[in-house]
Amino acid sequence: MFEQNTCLHPSCQRSALSLIDPEGNLTDQPNYCLKHMPDPEAAKNAVYEYICSHKKIIGLNACGITFTDINLTDKRFYGCNFQYCTFSNLHSEFFRARMSFFDFSLFSDCNLLQSNLQFSSFAGSTFSHVLFTGSELVHNNFSGITSYQSSFDDSDLYNSRFICANLIDTSFRNCNIKKTIFHNIQQQNISFKLSNTREADFSKIEEIK
Repeated sequence: MFEQNTCLHPSCQRSALSLIDPEGNLTDQPNYCLKHMPDPEAAKNAVYEYICSHKKIIGLNACGITFTDINLTDKRFYGCNFQYCTFSNLHSEFFRARMSFFDFSLFSDCNLLQSNLQFSSFAGSTFSHVLFTGSELVHNNFSGITSYQSSFDDSDLYNSRFICANLIDTSFRNCNIKKTIFHNIQQQNISFKLSNTREADFSKIEEIK
């Protein structure tokens, strides 16, 4: 897992970015959050370079960074922190993550086809025009998400949670939703066609007017 260091700036409780040494290796040394980083552009570029130069990435803390037009095809993330990040215009396939955190992040205009994301959290995130079609998305936390014009079609969502989610123009066609929890969701124009809805747990669903 990533080092849970807090920012070195006095009174700041934000998560500190991973520090990458001159040889390009992750360290567990204390650091600043993105807001208080003396040179935020250099810090972001170091994270970009680390991701681009590694296929398997363990324990990276990239909290708050914006990722635009970055290719994550075949990248594998283990125990990483991407909370409060922005992912824009990503067109990647076979993106993999285990036990990683994407809470309160924004995904906009992303194609993440045939991803394999397990035991990870997307709580409170926003998905706008995002395609997860054909993905393995089991044991994940999607509670509190807001999803606009996005697709989870042909995906395995076994034992995932969509508690208090807002789902608008979002598709779950031909999905495995066995033991998937949809509690207290608000929905508008969503489809579960050909999905095994009898195996899912639905309650307190409200139509958005």
